[in-house]
Amino acid sequence: MACCVLQITGLILGGAGMVGTLAATIMPQWRVSAYIDGNIVVFESIWEGLWMDCISQMGLRLQCKFYDSLLALPPPLEAFRALMCIAVILSVLSFLMAIVGVKYTHSTKEDPQGISIFILAAGLAFILTGALVLIPVSWTGANIIRDFYNPEVPAPLKRELGAALYVGWVSTALLITAGAMYCHF
Repeated sequence: MACCVLQITGLILGGAGMVGTLAATIMPQWRVSAYIDGNIVVFESIWEGLWMDCISQMGLRLQCKFYDSLLALPPPLEAFRALMCIAVILSVLSFLMAIVGVKYTHSTKEDPQGISIFILAAGLAFILTGALVLIPVSWTGANIIRDFYNPEVPAPLKRELGAALYVGWVSTALLITAGAMYCHF
């Protein structure tokens, strides 16, 4: 009975991590404009994501523009895009493996070796997906913090941590927790 509860809990956590991974990948709020000086009245905020830049004017008007050229992107951004796309695909595959493993566990009690292979594969895939999400999210966060405290970076170019980074960190925690639950069996 406890085995079934852990499997269902792992499935729920893995599903939430999968949705969070997809959300973090498509959200434009990876880097958000910072307001450092004494400027209290803010008319624009700038969001920078993996796929587009957005400008919000007074919270009423939002203009988003996809990046023009793949060749003009900095190499880290290209790598982060690739890692997040691989993470989305792997999270869907690992979630499907977990569903098959849980369903196979509940329908058949005859082959415990077959059950553990599906569950273990899903667990390892969830952990790998969590690592793939953690790399670009943490790297971007570290670069934002480094540039924010760098006196050589002009104030208009300084950015703050965006909501997509927090979604990515939570997704990483959920995916690794789900993977650890499945690897425990």
